[in-house]
Amino acid sequence: MEYIMKTRNITLIFIVLLAICSAGCLSPAPVSLSQQVLLPETTPSPESTRATIPSGDMALQVSDMPPDYLLKDRTVIAYSEVSQLAHDLGWQQGYTVIFTHANSKNEDSTGIHQSISVYPPENINKVYALETERILSSRNGITLNEIPFPTIGDRSIAFRETQSMDSRDFTVYTVIFKKKNVFEIITMEGTITDYETLKDVVRKAADRIQ
Repeated sequence: MEYIMKTRNITLIFIVLLAICSAGCLSPAPVSLSQQVLLPETTPSPESTRATIPSGDMALQVSDMPPDYLLKDRTVIAYSEVSQLAHDLGWQQGYTVIFTHANSKNEDSTGIHQSISVYPPENINKVYALETERILSSRNGITLNEIPFPTIGDRSIAFRETQSMDSRDFTVYTVIFKKKNVFEIITMEGTITDYETLKDVVRKAADRIQ
């Protein structure tokens, strides 16, 4: 009888051990770090510092202007037409366009002028600083007031001045900005100027730089 009991105990222990081993075999084995699939990290590509389109394609179009503005002139800028300073700074290409305000009821001579210049990216900050200084120094004897203006492109500044001509007062707005390797000057001047229209036009000009 004692032998039979021992045999049963051994058999029971064997069954329990077998069940424990079976449970361990059915459980998934832990995945080591070396077996894990690691996804490569993605980093956003840096934005290009160069414009990818010709300067003529950056120029404002009639569709960018209010309906009462007409195209007066647009043309590429010749290398011989820019200053020696621009040459020294690596001027590459440029474009200019002029729109006039069509108002037959009044003696109006209001216009919007855009000047576009493309330089090497490494020189654009110096171009901005020197051209801004040049514009300010050329207004000797004229009150030039810096005015609040939305930030345009990478850096910008805006001025307003009043001039008298033929017993009429002319208001002149000048906006200077740079974006990528492009430097632009946009002016609105005349007897009927509109600050809000100027803001919209300058924003569209900056959006054209790609």
